[in-house]
Amino acid sequence: MVASDQEPDGEQSGPVSERSNWLRAGVLGANDGLVSTAGLVVGVAGATSSASAMFTAGLAGLVAGSLSMAGGEYVSVSSQRDAEQAALEIEQEKLETRPRQELEELAKGYEERGIPPELALEVASELMKTDALRAHAEIELKIDPDELTKPWHAAAASFLAFAIGAAIPTLAILTPLDDLRVVVCVVAVLIGLTLTGLSSARLGNASIRPAIIRNVAVGALTMSLTWIVGRLTGGLVS
Repeated sequence: MVASDQEPDGEQSGPVSERSNWLRAGVLGANDGLVSTAGLVVGVAGATSSASAMFTAGLAGLVAGSLSMAGGEYVSVSSQRDAEQAALEIEQEKLETRPRQELEELAKGYEERGIPPELALEVASELMKTDALRAHAEIELKIDPDELTKPWHAAAASFLAFAIGAAIPTLAILTPLDDLRVVVCVVAVLIGLTLTGLSSARLGNASIRPAIIRNVAVGALTMSLTWIVGRLTGGLVS
């Protein structure tokens, strides 16, 4: 990537970075759905040839995994939002009780960004008159008061991403080709893992081939081990 594609400090700007994080989380969620649900489906396939049992396992994994992912993301992002709101409340209290010190801190923040001291103080003074909390939140806390993290949005995105990934092995196992049912499922999952590995590598500006190999290897190992477990335990419960 050329230098002009980056911010001066080498980091992505807020909106771009946030969008990239959401995309990366979506790819990882879909990847989790693929691997965990494929493990369930193939594991059941090792124990029985019943398409109904395989589909039931896949569907149960899809629903349970999606809800688990959504719930975990909701709790996590809610905690983050609570922390952001608490930080804003503390900053507001400081602005009311020690405005002079806060003005100096804001001016110093602009100086650290390369603005000359006198101009930095002038800019900080004007911002303190218009929207002091926003100025301090953006400079000191790196928070946009109007764009706090949204727990329900994060939960819905996680639910959808996991469900999309989990749907691949669940639907693939329904192929009418009885003898090739597991093969079709495995191939579909490996193709899906190739795509998620490719996507995650591109989003992270990483090498594509190692990312795909790792992703496919983990998925293949998961399905192999769960199939063996199914074969070993199938006879015990039949």
